Amino acid sequence: MWFKNLHLYRLHAAPAVDAVQLAEQMACYATKPLGNADARRIGWAAPTGRLGGGQLVHEVQGHRLISALRQERMLPAAVVAEEVADQVAEIEANEGRKVTLKEKTALKEQVTEELLPRAFARSQKIDLWWDTERQLIGVNTPSRSRAEDVLDLLRETLGSLKVTPLSTQTLPIRAMTTWLGDPASRPADLQIGDSVVLKAKGDDGVLRGRQVDLDCDEMQQLLESGRQASQMAMAIEGQLSFIMHDDLALKSLRFGDALIEEADHADDGDDALARLETDFVLMAGSLRDSVERIIAWMDGEAKRELAPAKSESQS
Repeated sequence: MWFKNLHLYRLHAAPAVDAVQLAEQMACYATKPLGNADARRIGWAAPTGRLGGGQLVHEVQGHRLISALRQERMLPAAVVAEEVADQVAEIEANEGRKVTLKEKTALKEQVTEELLPRAFARSQKIDLWWDTERQLIGVNTPSRSRAEDVLDLLRETLGSLKVTPLSTQTLPIRAMTTWLGDPASRPADLQIGDSVVLKAKGDDGVLRGRQVDLDCDEMQQLLESGRQASQMAMAIEGQLSFIMHDDLALKSLRFGDALIEEADHADDGDDALARLETDFVLMAGSLRDSVERIIAWMDGEAKRELAPAKSESQS
C-alpha cells in the first residue's frame, strides 16, 4: 500500500462529488480486458483487488484512494521490423522490383495488426491519493506521463478537471543547489541524504553521486564550477525520506520506522481490508504533512495560470 513515488498536482475548483457519486461515475470507465486489436487501454480498478467487493473508492478522513489499471501489449519494434523486412525481401525477389516507401508503411501496419493479438500483455496498477480538504492529488508512479494518463482518465470520468502540477515560488533546482552549497540555508527539519545528481548548464552532461558525503569539499567545488542539483536525497526526520527531482517529483519514498510500526500494531482484527485502510490513512497523513513542509521550504506555492479546462469530448 505504501507509495514509492509521488507526482503532485493542485486541483482548482474541483467538482463537488462525494465518494458514492465518484464510484458510480468511475464504474462507467472500469477496466476491461484488452481486445485483440487493442495496443493499450486504461480503466479504473479496485485498489484492494478482490478484497472489499471490488470497491473503486476508499475514503478515510477526507483522503481518497483510487486506482487505475493500465494494460499494454508488448510488441517490440524490432520484431515488427524483422517481419516487414522478410516480406519486403520476398516481394522484391518474386516480382523483381523495389518495394516503395508507401508499400513498406502499409506492410508495417498490416504486420502490426496481425502480430498484436499474439503479443504478451503487461498490466500496471497506478494508485492515486486525493486529499479532498487541501485539493491535492498525488499519483504513485515513477513516470510523469503515466501520471498524466491517470489524470486524463479522471478528467474523462468527471467531465472536466482543472489540475496543474504542483509548483513552488522557489524552483526545486535552485532550492536544492542552495541547500547543498550553504548548510546554513537548510530548513531546520530538512536532513540531507547521501545521493545527488548534478547538472551542468552547458553540454557537460550530468554527474551522479551515491553514498557520498554531500558536504565534502569536492561537492562545493563542483557547485562553484556552475553545476546545479537536479536531484537530491533528503528526509524529514522521523517522517519521510525521498529523492526530490527538479520537477518536484518525489521518488524512492521511505516512510519513518515509527509510522510503519504504528501501522503494524494497529488493531485491524486480521481484516485485510481494514489493514489497507489503516495503512492508507497513516500514509496519507504523513504525505499531507510532508508536502506542506516541502512547500514551506521553497517559500510557498506558486500561482499558475490555468489553461481552459478539457471537456470530456476533448479528452
